[in-house]
Amino acid sequence: MTLVVDAENMHKEKMHRRSELRYQQTEASSKTEYGMVLIKGGCFDMGDIFDTGAVDEKPVHTVCIGNFYLGKAEVTQKQWKDIVGDNPSKFECDDCPVERVSWHNVQDFIKKLNDKTGMNYRLPTEAEWEYAARSGGYNEQWAGTNDEEKIGEYTWYGYNAEGRTHAVAGKTPNGIGQYDMMGNVWEWCSDWYDKHYYETSPNKDPQGPSEGSSRVIRGGGWRSKDMGLRTTDRNSFIPTSKKFSDIGFRLARDS
Repeated sequence: MTLVVDAENMHKEKMHRRSELRYQQTEASSKTEYGMVLIKGGCFDMGDIFDTGAVDEKPVHTVCIGNFYLGKAEVTQKQWKDIVGDNPSKFECDDCPVERVSWHNVQDFIKKLNDKTGMNYRLPTEAEWEYAARSGGYNEQWAGTNDEEKIGEYTWYGYNAEGRTHAVAGKTPNGIGQYDMMGNVWEWCSDWYDKHYYETSPNKDPQGPSEGSSRVIRGGGWRSKDMGLRTTDRNSFIPTSKKFSDIGFRLARDS
């Protein structure tokens, strides 16, 4: 009986801590500039915690992330046009995510945005992206849920997207107020891609390999199925390519 009571108390304490963290994250988001959420850092087990992924998601390893800001949604076509002037997207819609942008195009956008605002925006690292997608490092197979039947409540993807992107923030956010962390468009990260990187990754604020030929993309897009939407799924793309209508990005910056 004592063991049962102790187990119940431990479970209640764990749930309390989780609720408190999410409350703090939500409170913090209301105090930031429009469109950015303050993600409180912490340590988590990064990688294929559910043993459902590919070899590049292993080994699972502990990573500690510092505080950072992350856009609550993907950068829209209107936001892109306001800074750059043109719209490269296939599916033209002001509130839909900008797409058909290369990694280098995104760097040009960020430079112009920083020059205009005096801020220091950037792309998130792969580790920051996964930590945020998993609602602050929790064991979530999809961003916001572990129930495969509920994926459609959180995103536009292969089964409900009707062959195109949709306006950002139109579905349920994950536990820390992030929209579309899976589906709609894949999201560029700052890191070079290396399928063996997890074998040597540092445990504090990893920045990715020092060189490579492809950049990391995360989260799946409007044509992706369940497996490609997983929070631990890793993919890569040539940084000069801009022809795909399911690749976009969201902004990050240091706290």
